[in-house]
Amino acid sequence: MTAIAADDHRVGGGELVLSAWSAVSPFGVGRAAFEAGIAGGRGCVAELDESAGPFRRGGVIPDFAAAEQLGRKGTRSMDRVTAISVKTVGVLLEECGPELTAESDRLALTWGTGSGSAQSIMDFTRDSLTGAKPFHVDPAKFPNTVMNRAAGQSAIWHSIKGPNTTIAGGALTGSLALRNGVRLVRGGHCDRVVFGASEEHTPQRSWLEWRAVDGRAEDGWALGEGGAAFLLEPAADAAEAGRTPLARVLGSRFRAFGEPGRADRALAGCVLANLTETGARAGSVRVVAPLDDTGEWGERERAVLDELVPDAERVRPRTLIGDTSAAAGAMQLAAVLAWAQARGTEPGDLALITGIERDGTVGSVLLALGGGGS
Repeated sequence: MTAIAADDHRVGGGELVLSAWSAVSPFGVGRAAFEAGIAGGRGCVAELDESAGPFRRGGVIPDFAAAEQLGRKGTRSMDRVTAISVKTVGVLLEECGPELTAESDRLALTWGTGSGSAQSIMDFTRDSLTGAKPFHVDPAKFPNTVMNRAAGQSAIWHSIKGPNTTIAGGALTGSLALRNGVRLVRGGHCDRVVFGASEEHTPQRSWLEWRAVDGRAEDGWALGEGGAAFLLEPAADAAEAGRTPLARVLGSRFRAFGEPGRADRALAGCVLANLTETGARAGSVRVVAPLDDTGEWGERERAVLDELVPDAERVRPRTLIGDTSAAAGAMQLAAVLAWAQARGTEPGDLALITGIERDGTVGSVLLALGGGGS
């Protein structure tokens, strides 16, 4: 079992905070729709027709099309996951105002994805095999086949000129994107980071997921889609810009496990390391956003949390919007912030985001809600 040490989530003695966020999800476009959906426990998973793939139920962003959300210019060949990403980042930047991009070379973008767009990769490959010789393909669609398309296009679209990074880590991608953002700021590579992750719902992705589980999905399991973006910056910069800290980043931990039976111990090690290294008490954790609590991996995750933070309330975005795969970690973080907005927080309240990725990794992120101390 391999451990990855936690970072010191401070910059020059100051704290790093999350000061703004946005989401595009089956709840709708924008933060307000996501907050209302989480607060109301409104499930968005619905029946799908056969053209959507083998899974008969799913969570899809309502009435979402690139041309309608972003305009017709530059969107003719844009695939769905890229459009979701560009829109999600755009909503965040619009909320923060022009000050955020005034020094665009000091603003970084770290964006999470699975393997890019499964639909684009598979469609382009098919065209290269079935097109008229010499295997005609649409060159405008080639950029959609690379995994950094969403991050690169989002930066170009919104003139973000700082470091641009693509993260791919399965269901833990959103949490890993946060960690990478922390490192970019700590290392002096940028002043602020927009980070997040996105995923699309397409027949191609549905078939890949079906094959991954051999068609043995748990009852009620469904695919979802969406994206969530967050602004990470030093607390002093947030205050200067008039943004109130929503949460302070205390620490993150990730580990790998070689056998399924060791996943529990690996996750417990991450959570305990978060608490121990920050001097936090388990009793101060008010809310936990687990990746899931159904099926084999969900049961293991639930057992760990029941033992270590039994009194914390649970918020479960997957049960409401479906399995968003690479965007799951970002949706968990958004759900925690939405929960805090609805319930209110006190100084010292903590939040925990956890997950067991079926490919052999686990992770946890510890936050102080409202930017308060632990």
